[in-house]
Amino acid sequence: MKAGQGTEAVQEFQKILDLRNVYPDFSLALAQLGLARAYIGQGDMAKARSAYQDLLALWKDADPDVPLVKEAKSEYAKLQ
Repeated sequence: MKAGQGTEAVQEFQKILDLRNVYPDFSLALAQLGLARAYIGQGDMAKARSAYQDLLALWKDADPDVPLVKEAKSEYAKLQ
């Protein structure tokens, strides 16, 4: 993500999350991950942590060996 695009990214990912009944669960999880990363891009670590927590709640039963799950957990750990 280019510098200065964090706000735009947050808005776009939030639109997807606001339409939860339209998108499949995996799409919602990817949008939640994108939102978390966009908040990092904005420098808003509190919102990023919250977005990662929501994502990890969605993925609580996911296979922990899936690369994207590992990546998300690692990114969240760095915010602690």
